[in-house]
Parts: sequence; C-alpha cells; structure tokens
Amino acid sequence: MKAEVITLDASNAGSVELDDAVFALEPRADILQRMVRYQLSKRQAGTHKAKARSEVSGPNKKIYKQKGTGQARHGNDKPPQFRGGGRTAGPVPRSHAHDLPKKVRALALKHALSVKAKSDALVVLDKAEVAEPKTAQLRGKFAGLGLSNALIIDGAALQDNFALAARNIPNVDVLPVQGINVYDILRREKLVLTRAALEALEERFK
Repeated sequence: MKAEVITLDASNAGSVELDDAVFALEPRADILQRMVRYQLSKRQAGTHKAKARSEVSGPNKKIYKQKGTGQARHGNDKPPQFRGGGRTAGPVPRSHAHDLPKKVRALALKHALSVKAKSDALVVLDKAEVAEPKTAQLRGKFAGLGLSNALIIDGAALQDNFALAARNIPNVDVLPVQGINVYDILRREKLVLTRAALEALEERFK
C-alpha cells in the first residue's frame, strides 16, 4: 500500500510504499489487549505492603488470663480480629510482570500499526527536524497538520531541537524508533512515522 509523505510545512514530499505484512493486517483486539496488559503490568511498582501479625509492633504480653473470662483464648492483641492487629494474607512487595512470547509481542506491534493505517490515522513525515527549539513554532506546524494528539516516531536518534520543542506540547509524544510500543500507539489519536522510522521498522520486521 502507498502512503503520501508530507513535510512539517504541510507540503508534499512524494510517497512511500508500506509493507502490507506490517501495515495491512486485519487488527485483532485480543492480541492488542494481551500486549497492553503485558506493558502495564510490567511497569506497575508492586510496592504495596501490609503488616502480618508477626510484624505489628507492640508487647507480647498476654492480654488477659487464660480462663474464667468467657472470651476466646489470646496470647496478645496482634491477631487480625483486633484493631491494630496484623492483616491475614495481605499484599506484599512483588513484581506484577508476566511473560508474553516474543512472536506475540512482534505481532501485536504489527497489528497496532495496521490499526492506525486502516483508520487513516497514520501520517508519514519526511523529517522531524526544526532549525530552532521553539515550542510555539512547532505547535503551529502541528496545528497545520492536524496533530493535536499524536505519537511521533523518528529514526535511531531524535534531533535535539525537535525533541526540546516538542516536549512541552500536551498530548504529543516523541520517541526514537527503538521506543515504539503498542500502548503509546493506541493511546494517541495519530501515529506519525518519519522516513527514517519506516526504514528502521522494515529492517526490524525482515
């Protein structure tokens, strides 16, 4: 399939051929859901913690005599049924990450790219470069291209001026091609790929 290439000034810069094996798949929601869940689970902090009865501070003195009170037998006030006692089977620090096959992850990225191509939300940019790191100027260029909510993927390295100018624009993310991922693609309305990014993706999926 063909795609038109534009510049930041909204002028035509020719066209490119997109690989149908990457950009023309029939999107599968189940694969995308698995990948998004994999990404979000992997980045969870997992620092939640509740104290067990052995970790609660306080004296270990027997709270009342063993017999004659008509109450249950207790050694101290740390069991979970007491106010301030430990929690039974409470959360402990752990990793929420789980495994997902490498082939499934690669396929999910292809499906995410196909989603944007199929919904006409894919923009091919000639170069992501500006002469000066001016946020206002770049915001004006994005407005001319209709990019109010977009993920911009460049080649192996971002131009410093472009990265500096774009970082304060809300709802616009800029990443090198190594950082492309399914979650960021799906959470933005438009996906912008430069020529350098397309070449790197073709090399990646060979």
